[in-house]
Amino acid sequence: MLIIPAVDISQGRCVQLVEGKIETAKIYGDPVEWAKNWQREGAKCLHVVDLDAALGLGDNLGKILEILSEIKIPVQVGGGIRTLERAKSLIMAGAKRLAVGTIAIRNPELLDALISEFGGKKLVIAIDSRRGKIAVEGWQKTVDLSPQETVKNFEKKGVWGFLFTCVDVEGKMSGVDIEETRKLVSLTNLPVIASGGVGNLDDIRKLKSTGVYGVIIGKALYDGRFSLQEAMEVAST
Repeated sequence: MLIIPAVDISQGRCVQLVEGKIETAKIYGDPVEWAKNWQREGAKCLHVVDLDAALGLGDNLGKILEILSEIKIPVQVGGGIRTLERAKSLIMAGAKRLAVGTIAIRNPELLDALISEFGGKKLVIAIDSRRGKIAVEGWQKTVDLSPQETVKNFEKKGVWGFLFTCVDVEGKMSGVDIEETRKLVSLTNLPVIASGGVGNLDDIRKLKSTGVYGVIIGKALYDGRFSLQEAMEVAST
C-alpha cells in the first residue's frame, strides 16, 4: 500500500483544511519546499491539489508547474481541472495522473474528450462523499448520487482508478470511514486510493485491511502525529 503525502495549495501556500472549508485553512509554508521535503523523506508519489481553482477562488497553476519541474517522483494533480487546456498544461508539464471529480459528474463529454486526448490511464475519478452523497465544485455542493453508483458509472470508462475522500472527516484526524472504503474496494477491480480522517498509525493499518492501493495523508503528517517513514513502515508490513 502506497503512502501519498498531500500538498494542498491556496494563495500560493501549503495549507490543510477541515471538511474542505477554506476558512479553516492552517498554513504550513511553501508548497514547493514541502514537495521537495516529502521526496527527500522517501515518498514514492505526491498528491497536489489547487484548492483555489477547485473553489473558484483563484489559481495556483504556477506553483504546481514549479513542483512538477522540481520533483522527480510521480505527482498526481487535482483541483479545478475543468477544461481541456488546463488538463493538457498539467500533463505536458509532467503530471503522472489527473484527479477529476466535478467534470466527471457535470460534464461527461469533457471527460470523454480527456480520455480520448490523453488515455484513461492518466485519469483518476475523484469520489468525494459528503453524508453519503457525491460532493462537487470544491465540495460546496452535492448531487443525488452515491459513491457506489459513481464507481459503477465510471469503471468501464478505462480510467486508472478512483480516489475516495470522505469529506465529513477530512482534516479532522478523527478516524477514517472504513466501511465505506471497504464497500468501494469490493465493487471494482480498479485501484482505489483513500483519503480523509487519518489521525494515527492504526488508521493506516485499518485502511490497509480494506485492500486500497494507497492512502493520501495531509494534516497528520504536517502536524507531526507520525512521520512519513513510520507511515510507510506500517503500510509495508
